[in-house]
Amino acid sequence: MEWFELLKALILGFVEGMTEFAPVSSTGHMIIVDDMWLKTQEFLGSSSANTFKIVIQLGSILAVVVVMWKRMLSLIGLYKIDGKAVTQRFNLGHVIVGIIPAGVFGVLLEDMIDTHLFSINTVVIGLIIGAFLMIIADKFGPKKPSITSLDQISYGKALKIGLVQCISLWPGFSRSGATISGGVLLGLDHKTAADFTFIMAVPIMAGASGLSLIKHWDDINPDHFMFYAIGFVSAFVFALISIKFFLKLISRVKLTPFAIYRIVLAIVLLVVLYM
Repeated sequence: MEWFELLKALILGFVEGMTEFAPVSSTGHMIIVDDMWLKTQEFLGSSSANTFKIVIQLGSILAVVVVMWKRMLSLIGLYKIDGKAVTQRFNLGHVIVGIIPAGVFGVLLEDMIDTHLFSINTVVIGLIIGAFLMIIADKFGPKKPSITSLDQISYGKALKIGLVQCISLWPGFSRSGATISGGVLLGLDHKTAADFTFIMAVPIMAGASGLSLIKHWDDINPDHFMFYAIGFVSAFVFALISIKFFLKLISRVKLTPFAIYRIVLAIVLLVVLYM
C-alpha cells in the first residue's frame, strides 16, 4: 500500500476524531473529505470503505471511555466519584433510559435510513435544521440552568433527552448537536448536557458499530490492515484532543458558533455539488 493511501487513513481518522462528538455532523464532513475528495472506495471497494468508517468510529468511542473513565467505572459500581457514593445519583439506569428511544427507532428504521436518507441533500437539510435547533437552545434555554451536574439528572430528564436524540437518526443532524440542545432546553447547563451526551454515545455507538462490523466482517481485506490501524489510532488520538477541548469550550461559547459553522458547511456542500 502506497504512503499516500496511508496518509488518507490518517486524514480520515483526523476528520472522524475531530467531528464525531462536536455538534457539527461527522457525516457531513466525511462526505466532503472522503466521498468528494479522497474517494477511498475506489481502492478499498465500497463495502470495505464503509467498514473502515466503522473501525475509525470505534477509535472515537474509545477516546470517550479514556476521557471519562472515572464516571464510566462509577456506572457499574467500580469507582466512587469523590469517594462519596451517597451523593452519586447518576447511574447506569439513567444511561439506559437515555439510549432506549434512539436504540429502538434505530433498529426499526435502519434499512429505511440507509436506503433513503444517506444523500447529500438530506445531510444538508440535517445540518441546517440542526443548526437552528442549536440557536433556539441558546436563545430560549434557561439563563440560570437548574441542572449543573450529572447527579442532578432525573430519569424523566434522561428519557426526554433520549427522545430528542432520535432526531439525530437523520444523517447530518448530529447526535451531540441534538442531545446537547435538548438538554439545554430542559434546564441542563451546556457542560452537563455535553457530559451526558458523550456518556450516552458510548453504548449506542459501540453497539451500532459493533453490529455493523460483525455484519461486514467478511469485507475486511487483510492487505488493508495498516490502513485500518492508522485510521483507528488517528481517530482515537484526535477524538481525545477534541473531547477535552470541546468540554472546556462549550461552557464559554455555547452552541451558536457551531450552528453558524454548520450553516456555512451546508452552503459549501451545495456550492460544490450544484454550482
